[in-house]
Amino acid sequence: MVGSAIVRELQRAIPDATIIKRTHAELNLLNQARVYEFLKIEKPDYLFIAAAKVGGIYANNTYRAQFLYENLMIVCNLIHSAYQSGIRNLMFLGSSCAYPSNCPQPIKEEYLLTGSLEQTNEPYALAKIAGIKLCETYNQQYQTNYISLMPTNLYGPGDNYNVECSHVLPALIRRAHECKVEGEKKLLVWGSGTPKREFLYVDDLAAACVYFMHKSLYEYSEPLPLLNIGTGKELTIAALAQLVMEVVGIEAELAFDSNKPDGTLRKLLDTSQATALGWTARVELKQGINNAYQDFTASIGRYL
Repeated sequence: MVGSAIVRELQRAIPDATIIKRTHAELNLLNQARVYEFLKIEKPDYLFIAAAKVGGIYANNTYRAQFLYENLMIVCNLIHSAYQSGIRNLMFLGSSCAYPSNCPQPIKEEYLLTGSLEQTNEPYALAKIAGIKLCETYNQQYQTNYISLMPTNLYGPGDNYNVECSHVLPALIRRAHECKVEGEKKLLVWGSGTPKREFLYVDDLAAACVYFMHKSLYEYSEPLPLLNIGTGKELTIAALAQLVMEVVGIEAELAFDSNKPDGTLRKLLDTSQATALGWTARVELKQGINNAYQDFTASIGRYL
C-alpha cells in the first residue's frame, strides 16, 4: 500500500524520474546478500524504505517472533547495504506504535524510548525503533543523509482486508461491506470501541515522503530530525465504525467483542514540527474512507 502510493507521488511530482522497484518474489529482503547485490548494481540516488511485515492487533500479537525477526532483517539489510553501496540519501518509515504506550498526548518525537511499549505490538515496534536508530547512528558515524518519518495509522488503496490480520479500518470496511451484501443488521467491532485513533490517508504520507526528501536535500546541511506525520485529529473506534457504515451505506447495530484486546487507549501524534516545515495532510477521513471503499469494491476479488 505505502510503496505503491510513493510510486504514484513520484510519478506525479517528478515525471521524468526513473523509479526502481521490485516485488517480494523478485527480491527477498530477508536475504542480505541479495539485497546488497541489488543495491550495489542499481545504486539509486534516493531510497525509500516502505517494506515491512505488517498487520493488526491479532497478527502482531500472534506472530510475535516473525514480526520481530523479519522486520529487523528488512531494516538491517536495507540500511547497511545502502551504506555499503554508497547510497547517501535514504528515508525510513517508522510507526507511531514505536512510542511508549502511556505517552502524554499528543505524542512528541522526543517521547521515543521514554517508557515501555504496548505489549500486543512490541515486536513490530522494536524493529521500527531499530530502524530509526540505525539511520541516526549511520548519520553520526558515516555522514549519511538517512532520515525517518513516523506515520500514524495508515489506510487507503491497496490495503490489507484480511479480517484477522488487517488493521482496524480496513477490517471494518470489509465487515461493513459483508453486512451490506448479506443483509446483516449487526456490525462486530473488536474490543470495547473506546480507544481513540488517528488515521492518515496513504497518499498524504507519500506526499510527505517526497516533500521531506526534497527538503532534506536542498534546504538543510544536516539530516532532518525524526518527524511525526499525521492529521492531528482522532476519534473513537466506535465513531470510526459509525463513519464506515455511513460511507458503505448500511444501518446496523454495533456489537463489541470484549474478548479481543483494545491495544493502546490513545495514540495521537503531535505534528507541529512537520507543520512548521510546511507540510500538512489534505485528505479528510470521510473522503479517504470513501476512496478506500471504492478501491476495495473495484478490486474485491484480489482482496478477499
